[in-house]
Amino acid sequence: MVVERLLKLIKNHSCFLFGPRGVGKSTLIKHTFSENSALVLNLLKTEIRERFRRNPDELAEIVKGLPETITHVVIDEVQKVPQLLDVVHDLIESTSKYFIMTGSSARKLKAGGVNLLAGRAFVYHLHPFSFFEIPERFKLSDALQWGLLPKILEYSDADTKMRYLQAYAHTYLKEEIWEEHFVKDLEPFRRFVEVAAQMNGKIINYSKIARDVGLEDKTVKSYYAILEDTLLGFFLEGYQHSFRKRLVIKPKFYFFDTGVARAIARFLSIPLVPSTPAYGEAFEHFVILESLKLRDLFHSEYKFSYLQTKDDNEIDLVVERPGMPILFIEIKSSTHVTKEMISSFIHLTKDYGPCEAICLSDDPLEKMIEHVRIIPWKTGLKRYFGLPIESKR
Repeated sequence: MVVERLLKLIKNHSCFLFGPRGVGKSTLIKHTFSENSALVLNLLKTEIRERFRRNPDELAEIVKGLPETITHVVIDEVQKVPQLLDVVHDLIESTSKYFIMTGSSARKLKAGGVNLLAGRAFVYHLHPFSFFEIPERFKLSDALQWGLLPKILEYSDADTKMRYLQAYAHTYLKEEIWEEHFVKDLEPFRRFVEVAAQMNGKIINYSKIARDVGLEDKTVKSYYAILEDTLLGFFLEGYQHSFRKRLVIKPKFYFFDTGVARAIARFLSIPLVPSTPAYGEAFEHFVILESLKLRDLFHSEYKFSYLQTKDDNEIDLVVERPGMPILFIEIKSSTHVTKEMISSFIHLTKDYGPCEAICLSDDPLEKMIEHVRIIPWKTGLKRYFGLPIESKR
C-alpha cells in the first residue's frame, strides 16, 4: 500500500531531502519523479560510492552526457561523498538539470560545502509517518510502542517489529557511526546512546551521564552532537524570557521516533500500560514528534522550546509564532483531564500574561478549565499545526 506523504517536493528546483534512514526518502522520490526523467545514483552501493570518491568530477561528465529527457539527477545519501557538492554547485549553474540530494546525516556535509548551495537548493526534512498520513491504519498504542517508521506498518506481529527495530539500532551504530569514523571506539558510544535513549525527553545532565558511562563531560557533549548531526534526534532548548521565576535553560534531547528510542534503550520487551509514568512519557514524546513533523511541513518559522522553573514546574512545549500570541502546551495521556492534573500549568500560564494555553490529551471531550482549553490531541494538532491559514482559503 502506497502512503501519500504530506511533504511535496517542488519539481522545478534542486533540493536536499534530509531524514533518518528508513523514513521513506527513496520511496518519496520514486513516486515524485518518473524513471524516464530521472537518473538515480545510489551512494550506498559500494561500486558507485568508490567510483565517485576516486573521481568526483566524473559526475559532471555523466550529467553533461545525459539526454534532454533526463531532467533530474538524484544522488542518494550524498553525505557518503561530500566532495560531489562542489561539482553539483557548478552543474546547477551551468546546466538545466535539477539535482535531488538525499542524506541521512548532516555531519560530513557541514564540512562538505552545503552552504555553497544556499539559495540554489531548497532543504526539506522527511520524518517517519505522521498520524495524518495514515489515519485509517493508525493505532495510538502501536505508535507509542513501536513508532511510525514505514517498515513497521508492514509487520503485524510484535516479534517481527521488535527484531526490525533492534536491527535498525544495530545498523545505525555500524553504518552511520563506526564506518564513517565518527568515534574512535564504538563501545563507549554504544553505552552512551543507550543511556541517552533511557533519558529521552528529560533535561540533560552531562556530568551525570558522563559518570554513568565512564566518559568526560566534553565527550558526552560531542556524542550528543553526533546524534543530532546523524538525525537520530533533536535538542529542545529551555525557553528564555524575562519571566519573574528563574528558569532552567539546559536542553532536553528527543529521539526522532518512539520505537527507535525504545529499541536503543532496550525497553521494547516492556509493555506500555496506560496510566503509568512510562506511558505518559511515551505519549508526550509522540505528541511533540507530531508537532515537529507538522511544524517542518507548514510552519517553519515556529520556534519550539520547553519551560521549567527552578522549583520544577514545567510546560511541555512552548511555541513562539511570529505575529501571534505565544502558545503554551501541556501534554497529558489521561482520558479524563481534571483541574488538579494541570494546576501548575494553569498557574504558570496565568502569570505569563497574554498567551494561548492548551492541553493536548487523550480526553475525547473538549472543554475549558479556567483559561486553559483541553483539546483531544488529534483535534489540537490539526488546529494549531495544520495547513497554514492562507492555504485553507
